[in-house]
Amino acid sequence: MRRPGAPRASGAARTASVALLATALAGCGVLPSVPGPVPEDVVPTGGTASAPPSLDPRGAQALSPDGFDTVQRMAVRIRNVGCDGLSTGSGFAVDEHTLITNRHVVADSESLEVSTYDGRDLEVAAAGSASLADLALVRTADPLPSHPTLARADPEPGDAVTVVGYPEGGRLTVTAGEVIGPTTDPLHENLGEVLLTDAPVEPGSSGSAALDADGRVIGVVYAKTSDDRSLLVPVSTLERVLDDADGFQPLPPCDQPTAQPSDQPTAQPTEQPTEQTPPPSR
Repeated sequence: MRRPGAPRASGAARTASVALLATALAGCGVLPSVPGPVPEDVVPTGGTASAPPSLDPRGAQALSPDGFDTVQRMAVRIRNVGCDGLSTGSGFAVDEHTLITNRHVVADSESLEVSTYDGRDLEVAAAGSASLADLALVRTADPLPSHPTLARADPEPGDAVTVVGYPEGGRLTVTAGEVIGPTTDPLHENLGEVLLTDAPVEPGSSGSAALDADGRVIGVVYAKTSDDRSLLVPVSTLERVLDDADGFQPLPPCDQPTAQPSDQPTAQPTEQPTEQTPPPSR
């Protein structure tokens, strides 16, 4: 949902959704399954970002000389050990023991594995998914190194955006671009409008934090288009779900079937499958 006063989607942004081809970013952790097949995930490509924003360990706005160390600290790699194989995605901390990622990143998982920028593995305590948006919340038993602050409002078209995540499940990558504007969700996974940007992402980027010039979270990457634009769940939607006591529900067991849509959208989530294993015989 867009906040009051947030810009309406431009004709160009709405038209762009027709050609969207989104891939879902897969995640990892000890969690039950989520609706739909595990899609391919999205991550920043080889684009470069100049002076990406950074965050101090307690989440206060700050810019370090290289703007990289503190950004590394808030991003995590998520590995989904799922019912049908393995996949990877990204996520970011919102407090000392809470991560945000995408619903499709943790979908159909038997367990989730979370690792930090310095290679530490964190124990996952619990996880849940949202019904109103492609968002998931993961609780960790171990403390997270750092977390950013959330922006007070959705960004405007033309605002700078930086994406921080683990494309292809590899090293942490930072890319930059601009916000194009709000648009309708081609995947029909989110209530209300989503944001379209030209910041490059690739499979594995799903769940990455999208930051403004001050290092505040303005959205969560969940897919990309056929013309290499990225789609974000806006921060207004993230805040709405976080403020709702029932915003996140426990994931269903891995062997519990989930409802599938009768028709497939022209765009679909992207996730990065790292290994595929045949489903168990019945």
